[in-house]
Amino acid sequence: MTEIPENSEESSEHKKIDSGLGQVEWLDLTVGDASRIKNFYQTVVGWKAAEVDMGSYSDFNMNSADGTQTIAGICHARGLSSNLPAKWLAYVRVEDVTKSAHLCTIHGGKILDGPRRMGGSDLCVIEDPEGAVIALLS
Repeated sequence: MTEIPENSEESSEHKKIDSGLGQVEWLDLTVGDASRIKNFYQTVVGWKAAEVDMGSYSDFNMNSADGTQTIAGICHARGLSSNLPAKWLAYVRVEDVTKSAHLCTIHGGKILDGPRRMGGSDLCVIEDPEGAVIALLS
C-alpha cells in the first residue's frame, strides 16, 4: 500500500472542529502488475503517476492530470498486501481501528488484514456481512 498523504493544508483549528471521522481519506488499488495497471489509468483517466520507493520495487501515487493533487495509490500485491483483492479500496477514518475491527466481527463482518501499523497510521481491512470490502484508518 502506498503511503497515505496527510492533509497539510488544514489548519489545526479546522482539525479541532472537523476530526474527519467517517470520511474517505484515500483510495488504493492492489494488483499483481502495478506498472501495467498504472499505465492503464494514465491512458484511460488521464492521471499522472509518481513512483513510491518500496525498497526492491516501486508502487505509484496517481496524481491529477496537472500533477497538483494526489488522487490514489496503485500498489503491487506483495508482502503484507498480497492477500488484498484487486479492487479499489477506500480508506475511512475511524477513532480507533482496533475497536472498529472488534465491532466488525461482532456484527457479522470479517477482518481481512490487520489491525496493523503502516507508516504513521493504524489500519485494518474488513469485509461487511454482504462481502463489500473497506479499509479503516486511525
